[in-house]
Amino acid sequence: MCGNAYGCEEIVLRADQTLKEAMQLFIRYEINEIPVIDHQRRKIGRLTCKTLLKALADKWDDDATIESLWNAQKTAVEHTEGQPIDVPLESHASVSKLIAKVQRLKLELQEAQSMAETMKTVLDSAYEGIVVVDAQGIIREINKAYCQFLGIHREDAIGKHVTEVIENTRLHICIESGIPERGFIQKIFDQPMVVHRIPIWREGNVIGAIGMLIFQGVSEVYQIFQRVQELSRQASQKEKNVKRAASPKKQTSSLDSLVGRSAAIAKIKQMVRRAARVPFTVLITGESGTGKEVLARAIHQSSPYADGTFVSVNCAAIPESLLEAELFGYEEGAFTGAKKGGKLGKFQLAHKGTLFLDEIGDMPLYMQAKILRVLEEKKVERVGGVAEIELDVRIIAATNKNLEEMVRKGQFREDLFYRLNIIRIHIPALRERKMDIPYLLAYYMERVCEQFGLKQKEFTKEAMQALMDYSWPGNIRELVNVVEWLVGMVDGQKIEKEHLPSHLLSSALLMKNGREMEERKKIIEQTDAHWRDIVDYDERERIKQALIEEKGNKAAAARKLGMHRSTLYEKLKKYNL
Repeated sequence: MCGNAYGCEEIVLRADQTLKEAMQLFIRYEINEIPVIDHQRRKIGRLTCKTLLKALADKWDDDATIESLWNAQKTAVEHTEGQPIDVPLESHASVSKLIAKVQRLKLELQEAQSMAETMKTVLDSAYEGIVVVDAQGIIREINKAYCQFLGIHREDAIGKHVTEVIENTRLHICIESGIPERGFIQKIFDQPMVVHRIPIWREGNVIGAIGMLIFQGVSEVYQIFQRVQELSRQASQKEKNVKRAASPKKQTSSLDSLVGRSAAIAKIKQMVRRAARVPFTVLITGESGTGKEVLARAIHQSSPYADGTFVSVNCAAIPESLLEAELFGYEEGAFTGAKKGGKLGKFQLAHKGTLFLDEIGDMPLYMQAKILRVLEEKKVERVGGVAEIELDVRIIAATNKNLEEMVRKGQFREDLFYRLNIIRIHIPALRERKMDIPYLLAYYMERVCEQFGLKQKEFTKEAMQALMDYSWPGNIRELVNVVEWLVGMVDGQKIEKEHLPSHLLSSALLMKNGREMEERKKIIEQTDAHWRDIVDYDERERIKQALIEEKGNKAAAARKLGMHRSTLYEKLKKYNL
């Protein structure tokens, strides 16, 4: 006699077989249970269809073994030899229905996970800061923009009460009242911000709230209001003159002049907000033309010294013989040619304000000692004078030189370096934050055109790509120069690639080709022109170029290179990219 209705060969499963293999047997033979045997072909139990379907519905992996399922669900499968699960048997028709239902549930789960990932991407891509709290005011989600603004990591905020993370928040009050608060002003880091607070209702109860940081500051709302006004009225010459007079104020207004959306700029803005709150000395470093004075003015405008004067001194532009008199002032008759009545120095002019010492690395050693004394004693003595004058001055210094190297070589006083280097902010070169280039071009195009009463020009995609590829050795100063040249030399409203200065295009191409040729030459010399090294080098360069063109997006770069994303990750690791 046969043991089943499908032939004399008994259908069995080994304990080390997978759930996927078990499912295939259930579907093929339309049975409700299958005996399970060990490696010696002894029966150790039975697996029912219902137990298998429940495991798959509970998100068990298809490749999991029957033995692992038994170990994890001892209440569902007993290891008693020859005893099946005490579960009512399913009919053949109900088995097919259950299988179809499980497959449908798995598909719906995949779609839900895909939608959740999409929503997370949307949140992190949003320019506005967004935070979601539950009914108890606990943060359940916060996007990248809000984290960058607050200067925190997402994992440090999730699970905490909103009042512990966001200054002056009212989200917890919004949950209690159930009343939305739109367009409210909230001070964060002493900056007035525009926010929305929206309660989340479900079945008549408030289950949480959404907080939205709509703009980076009230000044941005004012700028939008100005644009609406400009679109609704006819521009007269008198109005253009008013705008022209107002434009310098825009340039120096708090953080508005720090243009960009890169992580580096977000970090710098965060440091500016913090540095502005305390009177400590700030040292700004960066290449020439990166905007060190703009950053210094932003700190001044955001600080308690904003009502005072911002005095800028270029230490490299003043002759050594006159530097002391310029900084400390002089009394009448202090030296031949001295102004009658004497003259106030830059330190006195900056009293109750900010003194910006640009190119501090070019200051002579003897002046460094005098500056150190002023910083420590908060007093200054004029050239030719005997009385000391007390000062209340915020000091911000800047340099494009390596002060640590200068200290080691004895070219800069170590004690002055430590006195200046209390709060240090480094501005990266423009070539290191290329994603800010489009924002800078748009910002300065608007400013220049507004200043001269001209209609704004637009960049084509090809022109913008060429500007992104350029290395900008002169940084933002060079970028502004290029924008002014384009405004004056291009007749139409569209700026094409061929309109760009020839030196910009040729320099970018020469630099790119030169680097490639030099690196190729080094590789060939070091490896005796071994063909494998050359192939690897070419592949490495193609990957680098694809990553640059796709702005670091690895998935897009992999598609461009025609390889799987996992293959790209292996090559990135191989070439240490």
